[in-house]
Amino acid sequence: LKELEEYASEHNVPIVHKEVSDLLKVLLKLQKPKRILEVGCAIGYSSILFASVLDEDVEIITVERNEKMIEKAKENIKLAGFENNITILEGDAEELLKEVEGSFDMIFMDAAKGQYTEYYNPVKKLLKNGAVLMSDNVLFKGMVANKELVQRNKRGIVNDLMDFNKTLSEDKDFETTFIPMGDGVAISIKR
Repeated sequence: LKELEEYASEHNVPIVHKEVSDLLKVLLKLQKPKRILEVGCAIGYSSILFASVLDEDVEIITVERNEKMIEKAKENIKLAGFENNITILEGDAEELLKEVEGSFDMIFMDAAKGQYTEYYNPVKKLLKNGAVLMSDNVLFKGMVANKELVQRNKRGIVNDLMDFNKTLSEDKDFETTFIPMGDGVAISIKR
């Protein structure tokens, strides 16, 4: 994981912030999910983190559309020894989420921020009751919480995230909290 953190820093690849990584470890140890879906794989950092914290029998399905990231993730997953635990679905998450079968104990959303609302209904259907949905970057560099920070070219993403956060917080099927750590994290438990 340390090597992946260094690679991400050197190559400007977004991975979860350190404090979010620590929060994930705690949640994983508390919940002990057996089946996890990750929306947004990048270089495989979070999936490898999940597998390294959990038992050998954990199944992780992760979605990625960037071909360069997919190749790097495959290499990293193999080097970490988790190719039997982690499956990468290659392509657009919005389309692939409609095809994913079964249900999940945990879903981690860390993909295109402007598309969280599009992912919401398919993701919700895939969660078991009592399962956790963790959404990263929901405050988007503080712009979602403070309109004075919004950059002109980021208004669309900020508005989309505001809609997603509102939808999530008002959904009676979830108990949700927002944590201002990293770039903002929403943790939701499906009732």
